[in-house]
Amino acid sequence: MAGNYSRSRRSFLRNAAGTVAAFTIVPRHVLGRGFIPPSDQLTKAVIGVGSMGRNHFAYAGTRVVAICDVDSNHLKEAAAMLDKDVKTFADHREVLALPEVDIVHIATPPHWHGIIAADAARAGKDIWCEKPMTRTIGEGKRLIEVVQQHQRIFRLNTWFRFTDEFYGMKTTVAPIKKLVQSGLLGWPLKVTVNKATGFDWKFYWVGKTNLETLPVPPELDYDRWLGPAPLKPYNPHRVHQTFRGYWDYDGGGLGDMGQHYIDPIQYFLGKDDTSPISVEIDAPVQDKDAVGIFNRIEYTYADGCKIILDGENKDVNAAYIEGPKGKLYPEFRSDIPDLQTKLAAFPDPAPQVTDFVEAVKQRKKFALNEMNGFRSCTIVNMGKIAWELNRSLKFDPVKQLFIDDAEANSYIDQPMRGDWKI
Repeated sequence: MAGNYSRSRRSFLRNAAGTVAAFTIVPRHVLGRGFIPPSDQLTKAVIGVGSMGRNHFAYAGTRVVAICDVDSNHLKEAAAMLDKDVKTFADHREVLALPEVDIVHIATPPHWHGIIAADAARAGKDIWCEKPMTRTIGEGKRLIEVVQQHQRIFRLNTWFRFTDEFYGMKTTVAPIKKLVQSGLLGWPLKVTVNKATGFDWKFYWVGKTNLETLPVPPELDYDRWLGPAPLKPYNPHRVHQTFRGYWDYDGGGLGDMGQHYIDPIQYFLGKDDTSPISVEIDAPVQDKDAVGIFNRIEYTYADGCKIILDGENKDVNAAYIEGPKGKLYPEFRSDIPDLQTKLAAFPDPAPQVTDFVEAVKQRKKFALNEMNGFRSCTIVNMGKIAWELNRSLKFDPVKQLFIDDAEANSYIDQPMRGDWKI
């Protein structure tokens, strides 16, 4: 079966390559052909139609024309929610060969994000990708190159840097950004992420050790679900929602929630073009397969700013942001007298492009894109590597490599199974 699949996939790639070349020479929104007319509705395909993928069928200005999943039950449930003419597929490459698809929404487990996003970019599609952006730092580096080479519009699906109430802060991130920019808190700053400041690391996303080998259910193509991940015996706890508890596919509560919590911090600290220079870890020794919990992860930037992930909620009185001149607590409370009046004298944060459909039509970089999304995902992945190795690490944010640490660097570019690659 594996040999037949490999041959059929190579045949498909040869055929799809010709198809893709034919319609990507002059796709309908190549810059030389002008923008998509504002009245046009964009078409999209959703790849990965479990609960997360199905939640993203409806957003304004788009229409679903194709769906893809390696679980036939997911496909049936998803198709029943959509127009009867929607096309269904088990292989993402067949979706990408459709000339009628403008946008690809990637809602698979993270070990597929980089491959599918890069394939979509090469096929001339714009990309809406779930978090975390990629499972490894190396995948993120290569994805940036492909997205920019093919001039695609990329959006990462965490939104708190530009909209919605930000967890326990009871406000959007904009006034937090304004406060940090004002200098009223001083510099450098320390940001603490724990339950006391309104955040939950979801430590129920842990893996199980010594999983029993069970038969693969007939509706699931488990080999294709694994894709680039190492071949391991099937157990239902590895797949679908509980995949988050295994290093091969994600990274527990940090992989699941990390970019939601950390990307806005990166934004309001003004760190979109850099990374921390060190990560310190306090955690139990981890299983090589199943993700556990961490007690504390501390990141430090070159200028002394810190991000602390307090997994055990040890500092119950922590300020969310602490600086030498003041503190900011949940619900936007502060020890700075008359804060709102003082803030009014400072400029608001710079505007951002926050409508993805308009970003695609006008060919404008989205607020959270492949560049700043890579940097916040790197923070997540640095923490995962220190956590899995159970030791602190030094990092070069320019070279994007760990310093004098070959073992840690081996986690940046991890081998992929078979001939999968970005």
